[in-house]
Amino acid sequence: NEIKKRRREYIEQLPPNKRFQHNEYDVTYQWSLAKEIDPALEPSCKVRENDAKREEEQSKVRFELIINDGKPETLVTLVNLKNIFSKQLPKMPKEYIVRLVFDMQHKSMVCLKGTTVVGGITFRPYYPQRFAEIAFCAVTANEQVKGYGTRLMNHLKEAVKREYIRYFLTYADNYAIGYFKKQGFSKVINYHQKNWFGYIKDYDGGTLMECHILEKIDYLQIPRILQVQRSAIYEQIRLYSKSTHIYPGLPDFKNGSKGIAIEQIPGIVEAGWKPSDQKYYRDRDSLSSLHTELGRIAKQLKAHNSSWPFLKPVSKEEVPDYYDIITDPIDLETIGKRLESGEFYKTREIFFAGLIIYFVIVS
Repeated sequence: NEIKKRRREYIEQLPPNKRFQHNEYDVTYQWSLAKEIDPALEPSCKVRENDAKREEEQSKVRFELIINDGKPETLVTLVNLKNIFSKQLPKMPKEYIVRLVFDMQHKSMVCLKGTTVVGGITFRPYYPQRFAEIAFCAVTANEQVKGYGTRLMNHLKEAVKREYIRYFLTYADNYAIGYFKKQGFSKVINYHQKNWFGYIKDYDGGTLMECHILEKIDYLQIPRILQVQRSAIYEQIRLYSKSTHIYPGLPDFKNGSKGIAIEQIPGIVEAGWKPSDQKYYRDRDSLSSLHTELGRIAKQLKAHNSSWPFLKPVSKEEVPDYYDIITDPIDLETIGKRLESGEFYKTREIFFAGLIIYFVIVS
């Protein structure tokens, strides 16, 4: 509530033409207020990136954006990064990896533990087009599942934001699609093709993915932003939810009762149950039993030695005048599809009426 109050005060003092930029969905501003009101606010959810962030704050790991400047220390780092890409991306030609990693038009965001490279992302920025192509992304095998991959990507997003890059494009193989989806990438390409077509290399078997980089989001504070959003949602749920209300047990069965009306169970009506629900579930269960029974009958018909001509609909090409003579055709495949839909055979009578037609056709 304090966050809402402060946000409202902040928005009201803005000029009218600026207010739309600071609406209730501006999560970066929400977090800045939350942190100001409660500096100790920390995410309660378990997010892998939290571990990597904690190690970064403890100076156990660091993230650096490097380019091949010819310095010995830079070359050593790039060689180590190249070795990780070669090992973790075995289908990628090693010569191609070397060429791009050491290319002066490419940059790399690396994660280091001391002087040891544990992972990195190599990319090429296209500044006039305001996008960057991610060429390689990998973390060494013994350092995976620790949040370094997510932290690397978030550091990269913050770094390219300062260079006015607004989109990432990359070709992901089937193993990498899941990772990129978690980092905000999508298979739907909204960035206009004229801005990137002809600039990036097309990979056979890869899926083109896009990520829109938003200026207002502080990607290094994603876990905290998510916690603020989660807390706001939980606050709204608590206004309507009665899940914390515990009702006493039913004494009826101890007293020898063998049944009780549903509406007499404490909390049922309060949870939104209506008498009409009872009829719905009873009808649904009875239909399920009916379709199970009818399915067994249809299965026996299909297994009969003489059913083979009627397993599938009759082809017009094979029997051109069939549908002129049989105006209400039926076959076992059609019966099976109607049973699967659950919408056609509401009663046994409808099913057996279809079977009578079937037997007439067969005879």
